[in-house]
Amino acid sequence: MALITRRKSIAVNVGGILVGGDHPTVVQSMTNTDTADIAATVEQVAALARAGSELVRITVDTRESAAAVGEIVDRLSDQGVTVPIIGDFHYNGHILLTEYPDCARKLAKYRINPGNVGFGRKHDVNFKTIIDIANEHEKPVRIGVNWGSLDQNMLAKMMDENSRLPEPLDARGVMIKALIASALDSAHLAEEYGMPRNRIIISTKVSEVQDLIDVYRELAQACDYPLHLGLTEAGMGSKGIVASTAALAVLLQEGIGDTIRVSLTPLPGGDRTEEVVVAQQILQTMGLRSFTPLVTACPGCGRTTSTLFQEMADEIQTYLRNQMPVWKATRPGVADMKVAVMGCIVNGPGESKHANLGISLPGTGEDPRAPVFVDGAKTVTLEGPTIVPDFINILNRYVDEKYSAR
Repeated sequence: MALITRRKSIAVNVGGILVGGDHPTVVQSMTNTDTADIAATVEQVAALARAGSELVRITVDTRESAAAVGEIVDRLSDQGVTVPIIGDFHYNGHILLTEYPDCARKLAKYRINPGNVGFGRKHDVNFKTIIDIANEHEKPVRIGVNWGSLDQNMLAKMMDENSRLPEPLDARGVMIKALIASALDSAHLAEEYGMPRNRIIISTKVSEVQDLIDVYRELAQACDYPLHLGLTEAGMGSKGIVASTAALAVLLQEGIGDTIRVSLTPLPGGDRTEEVVVAQQILQTMGLRSFTPLVTACPGCGRTTSTLFQEMADEIQTYLRNQMPVWKATRPGVADMKVAVMGCIVNGPGESKHANLGISLPGTGEDPRAPVFVDGAKTVTLEGPTIVPDFINILNRYVDEKYSAR
């Protein structure tokens, strides 16, 4: 694993998942279903959990959604899905948690946005109501500040104070200070209301990469609460993946980040679990965690005009990911396995030898004969139309022999 010194933080228990302390960075996600649609929400939570999400957040914004939470958790439990469910509250959380005690009991954590808990004197009253309920049920909370819903009174006050300084900050600098102040002030207020420090997680989310890096660097120096990382709106497709990776990788490399979410905008009808896969791959490619064996494949060039190696790499990676729910319990250590599927003789044999298992296809215009390497040694040459299933059979035998439960 990578030699990264983790920032010291408190450990928080979220429904049996430990966030912070010396524990690995946790992957979480969020549903986009109408929570009041129990069947759809259960289906999506289960899919996210199967994909590897260790925490799943759901929107709780109406009486109907709050009333549905208990049955959602129960149905998931009946299916053997035990992923902790987090309630995302804005504006009316104090009302919903009060009126629907089953919702309050069965959620594993409450997310509170201090920018929209209430205004004026109602802010502290409403905030205290949520904290009191969390304390009653011994639930942790995330104080989640967003730049788009930052307390405007606080921001205006800080802007005014900044303008009177001999060397005032620019508007961006004041916004970063305000985000941090909002999160820490709210966390300290929660403690004043009786919330133990080891039940508080905080976040200060923005939508720009450099802003996120700067605000979390400063926040990490200012407290020892566990930190949740993620852009508020990463975007669609490659833009969202690149932005999230660029921001999170810098912070994770500096030891900052106890739980992460990649907030991808899915295409219409797209797969919500993509955000889980991307989050896992960020952590795994950085050497921070292992979730599933990764396939190394060359990008292709004029020597590899055949699509065979591309199809093979995709098929093997999909096979490995689909096998992981079974292998995770029965084949300890298999997530660290490395597989190489290479397209020609230039780098193919070398890369294959460095992997646990590797196959090197011949390239354009050559017979489809592919040497297979196991732990650096050539063992067999595959050929003909059954190269892919033959290689998967070799892979299965290797997993059975090398990663058998003891």
